Amino acid sequence: MSLLEINQMNVSLPIGSRQVNILTDITMTLNRGDRLGIVGESGSGKSITALAVMGLLPDRMQVNGTLRFDGQDLTTMSENERCTMRGRRAAMIFQEPMTALNPVKTIGSQITEGRRLHLGENRADAEAKARRLLDRVGLPGPRFSLDLYPHQLSGGQRQRVMIAMAIACEPDLLIADEPTTALDVTVQAQILDLLDDLVDETGTALMLITHDLGVVSEMTDKLAVMYAGRIVETGDTQEVFKRMAHPYARGLFAASPHGAALTTKDGSRSRQRLAAIPGVVPDPLHRKQNCTFADRCSFVEAKCRESVPPLLAFNGSDEATASVAHKVACFFPREDEVVA
Repeated sequence: MSLLEINQMNVSLPIGSRQVNILTDITMTLNRGDRLGIVGESGSGKSITALAVMGLLPDRMQVNGTLRFDGQDLTTMSENERCTMRGRRAAMIFQEPMTALNPVKTIGSQITEGRRLHLGENRADAEAKARRLLDRVGLPGPRFSLDLYPHQLSGGQRQRVMIAMAIACEPDLLIADEPTTALDVTVQAQILDLLDDLVDETGTALMLITHDLGVVSEMTDKLAVMYAGRIVETGDTQEVFKRMAHPYARGLFAASPHGAALTTKDGSRSRQRLAAIPGVVPDPLHRKQNCTFADRCSFVEAKCRESVPPLLAFNGSDEATASVAHKVACFFPREDEVVA
């Protein structure tokens, strides 16, 4: 049984007399020890997916479809049951540390709260664990006392406190939403190593949401590319990076600092110029029943503007080496291999 099972999940919001889909037909699974990366532009639905799993969506949003955690139906779980799950079995590193931390509580009390509540530890043992966690995230004592308040720390330091809070109870599922955004390169590497060690040591399943394709390549074994509330390409991380069958995935890669080199069928290679994807992610209110990337795609054809391409297995994938089925939602997927 999968730890997290999401199947054809829709998240909608009532706007006037309409139910507007924010997410459509999201399907993914995580087993213990899996590392899943989710990438896409802002507005693609990455954070909404994470909040749906954690039960933290705004009250007006409705969730339909299958959403199970360790066999339990999250859509019917009571708030008390969710509170028992959050922090202990599933935890989230939020994107914005300024609003995720309680400004009137010390960082020590916020880190120890989960262990005292869920694990029944006494104050001394919980504080000793909190001290070790702060050391691991790069906030060593005595410079960074447990008695400090969030306003006494920089943005990057608050981010590290939030990471310490999330991993304090060694959850079965850790959702990391841009966990290293406010950190410098050295600390970023330290935090990523810490998350990597956590998965190796405890079997935690990691859902990593990020814009950094280099981090995704190094940290994850499964990848989902999201656009306009849908998954447009998914599969084994290295297989997706090798093929990038969806034009949007190629656009993301070409727009990243890593650049792209294409290997064509005749074996020749050409370095692609760093580029931007024209246009913007369509507003949910104005999404059409067609390929939502059609207006921004260089390979668009008439069929793309007439119907929504289903997420299907990509025949060009290397089935012998891929551990996860490679799927793409595109009528005309790209065939040339992409080499970083």
